Amino acid sequence: MKEETKNCQNCKKDFTIEPDDFAFYEKIKVPPPTFCFECRLQRKMARRNERSLYKRKCDLCHLDIIAMYQSETPFPVYCPKCWWGDGWDPEEYGKNYDFTKSFFHQWNELAKNVPRISLYQKNPVNSPFSNHSDNIKNSYLAFNSGLSEYLFYSNWIINSKELIDCYATFESELCYEMDNNKKCSRCSFLYVGKNNIDSSYLYDCNNCMNCFLSSNLRNKKLYFMNKQFSKEEYEEKIKEFSGSFIGRQKAEEIFYNDIMPKTLRKYMICGKQKNSSGDYIFGGSKNLKKCFRIYKASEDSAYSVDCADIKDCYDAYESAFNCEQQYDCHAGNRLSFSKFSSVSYDDHDIEYCEMCHDSEYLFGCISMIKKKYCILNKQYSKDDYFDILNKIKEQMSKIVYTDKKGLEYKYGEFFPIEFSPFCYNETVAQEYFPITKEKADKNGYKWKEKSNRNYKIDLTTKDLPDNIKDTNESIIDKVIECAHHGENDHKNSNCDDVCTEVFKIVADEFLFYKKMNLAIPRFCPNCRHYIRQKIRNPMKLWHRKCMKEGCDNEFETPYAPERPEIVYCESCYQKEVY
Repeated sequence: MKEETKNCQNCKKDFTIEPDDFAFYEKIKVPPPTFCFECRLQRKMARRNERSLYKRKCDLCHLDIIAMYQSETPFPVYCPKCWWGDGWDPEEYGKNYDFTKSFFHQWNELAKNVPRISLYQKNPVNSPFSNHSDNIKNSYLAFNSGLSEYLFYSNWIINSKELIDCYATFESELCYEMDNNKKCSRCSFLYVGKNNIDSSYLYDCNNCMNCFLSSNLRNKKLYFMNKQFSKEEYEEKIKEFSGSFIGRQKAEEIFYNDIMPKTLRKYMICGKQKNSSGDYIFGGSKNLKKCFRIYKASEDSAYSVDCADIKDCYDAYESAFNCEQQYDCHAGNRLSFSKFSSVSYDDHDIEYCEMCHDSEYLFGCISMIKKKYCILNKQYSKDDYFDILNKIKEQMSKIVYTDKKGLEYKYGEFFPIEFSPFCYNETVAQEYFPITKEKADKNGYKWKEKSNRNYKIDLTTKDLPDNIKDTNESIIDKVIECAHHGENDHKNSNCDDVCTEVFKIVADEFLFYKKMNLAIPRFCPNCRHYIRQKIRNPMKLWHRKCMKEGCDNEFETPYAPERPEIVYCESCYQKEVY
């Protein structure tokens, strides 16, 4: 088929469906999308609450628990032990399919009744405030992480130990404020690097030791502001920055105003990859189109974000571990030949399912485990299942669900945002597609109002000692006022209503700062998270030309033409940096 331009029914902007896209849709038997890539991603992100956690009771055992759902949810919320246990049966909520009503209407009615698990955790140890985690220990407010311990306020951490305020950091230890790094030790404020030791304020540096305020380094030692010094000279240079919050502010000013403007940028951040477009693509991936943040070898996929080890997938979000022919799914780990599903693991041939595991041939099911041939949580024979399923797919194009915005949902569309069990501003969607309460109300999305918190401030940030050497254990568990004062008044912040206004330093966190000679932070974890978010490239591409004089190479890049960075093609970058 020829390339076609479509108009997104949500944002009303044009987007392109290319011939290979049509081939994929035909292969998996779905109609072409009516939403553009960004609006499709927004819908999936609006079903993902990572960071908003609440105290409530389990609706089965009635014990106090931590949950990602507020206590006012219409459906029951069970602790992991109860949800995975034998004390209830999800088939009890099964419904006969009503061909006089839209599928989405019936699915939403089912969703209001079926119990949900309080947190997405697997084998946690002493980590009750962590979500979307797998085998983590002794961690606090750590998300999307696995096989790690002593993580604090971090996201996308694998095989690591003792990390605070880090994102996409792998096989590392004793690191602070890191973003997209691998195999680093005793480092802080590093962005896009690997195999670095005892270094701080680096961008795009590999195999470096004792380096500070530098960029584009390879195999260097004792570098300060991209110049080499003796050991004694280097230690004298970094002395004024160590352990001091004022020193940190000076280092940040130099880093962002002097180092970063001179830094060469490759047109896309990537490791070894072949025939791919997007950004943050690693692991030897190949044949990826408009994919972002792919952290383990993936291939033959498109429009996918925050994934690892996927193959022949389109519009996968937060999917990993041997996923194949997955389309428009959220958190579909080990999920194959499946579509329009959310947070479902180890499944085959499921559609429009949520929180279903170790199952196959399900349609429109919720919280099903080790089930087969079910529709709306009701069991069928194999023949009846496929007969009814074919009729449902035909009916979905005739009896169309229309949301509060007037958008139409037929077979081939992911769940409407208004169906999300979370408030819009509790979800990842607010981080990447921020909207106001007024717009949320107009669109029919739920919104979490800012509550009045009953706390007594023990310390303002002005009361904190400048240097960690002057800070003692008395600070542990004190209520500290965030430097934002609950307001969006920091020049590097885009936190809007997410500032928690106050925060605490827990015991293990304090010991980490002492060990690493780092000053106590001045902002709450949420504000720190949003400041880090702003540093990353957007998930958009622009067509540009290499900025190296005399080079005519062109490429797709996440660096917009009006941005100040120096952007080179692969060849020119390699010649300058390696």
